[in-house]
Amino acid sequence: MAKSKLVKTNEKIAEKVIGTYQKIEDTVVGGYTKIEDAFIDRYLTKDGETVEEVKKRLKQEKENAK
Repeated sequence: MAKSKLVKTNEKIAEKVIGTYQKIEDTVVGGYTKIEDAFIDRYLTKDGETVEEVKKRLKQEKENAK
């Protein structure tokens, strides 16, 4: 069964919207991650820890506090 032009056009618009939303989301999340990593590096590292090590340590401290 052939789809109408309106349905095809709506599908194209939906694909564009989803693609644009994904790009925006990736940009926002990437920017937040950079800010978060800079904060952790500047204020939460101890004795030469890497950012990843600090994140693991904080997660473990949070779980132990429960």
